[in-house]
Amino acid sequence: MACMNLAAQNAYDAAGRGAIEQFRPTTMTYAVSTQLADQRLAQDDRVALTKDALKRSFLDNLFYMQGKFPVLATAYDYYMALAYAVRDRMLQRWNSTASAYTQQGSRTVSYLSAEFLMGPYLGNNLINLGIHDTARQAVAELGLDLDELLRQEDEPGLGNGGLGRLAACFIDSLATLQVPCMGYGIRYEYGIFQQEIVDGWQVERTDKWLRFGNPWEIVRPEWAAEVKFGGHTERWAGYGCAGCRRAWSTAYRTTPRFSAIASTPPIHCDCGAPRHPSRSISRCSIAVTTGAR
Repeated sequence: MACMNLAAQNAYDAAGRGAIEQFRPTTMTYAVSTQLADQRLAQDDRVALTKDALKRSFLDNLFYMQGKFPVLATAYDYYMALAYAVRDRMLQRWNSTASAYTQQGSRTVSYLSAEFLMGPYLGNNLINLGIHDTARQAVAELGLDLDELLRQEDEPGLGNGGLGRLAACFIDSLATLQVPCMGYGIRYEYGIFQQEIVDGWQVERTDKWLRFGNPWEIVRPEWAAEVKFGGHTERWAGYGCAGCRRAWSTAYRTTPRFSAIASTPPIHCDCGAPRHPSRSISRCSIAVTTGAR
């Protein structure tokens, strides 16, 4: 896995170090039909689900996103290149779905959970997009093994167990039922822990799952919000109750303050449920995580 074979290098050179985008609007006006734009994007080779399109995207990302060429690329570089190729295809469907919901004024479920254990993204997204076998063939023609690339991904340790898996099941179920949903959680810098057995004893190591970055998240600094901690409760009377209710009073001047910055990993789910004709070509549930600084 240290480098691609000669066939991959030739394919890389033939791709011209990047696929050509067939749809790149030079101006954006309100006269542009969003439905027409969605149709053109769906046909765009950048997000096509064919083997050749995946190969072009893979090679393009290896050069322009990872800044590597096959001789110097590592197994993790190849994983990242494939992950970005899959993410592009998810984003096209995700944006189409979000656009349709926005135009229709669809009500959205907001699901708040301290944990979301969605599992590794790449393999799950390949299955949900229906291109697992196609991706295997594409990377095989480049001299790579898909199973080896899948092993490069660290599972997002955004929880401890049952609660996180339950939240993931709810999100997938809502997507399958075509219910617009936004999951809100916490982007933990460190996961649960890495387990090692030393001399017959369990040793817990720090799970630095973000040490190489995360290709599945899109940071949204423009959505940053100030989070304040500290304060006290005060008793108050009301609704026929004398002093039995409490209200929270924030210590605005003395409380510690943190900046919570939103990041968005798109989650695509296509589990065989019938599609609504007025909605986009696929259904998505979106998990938005916030990390305190």
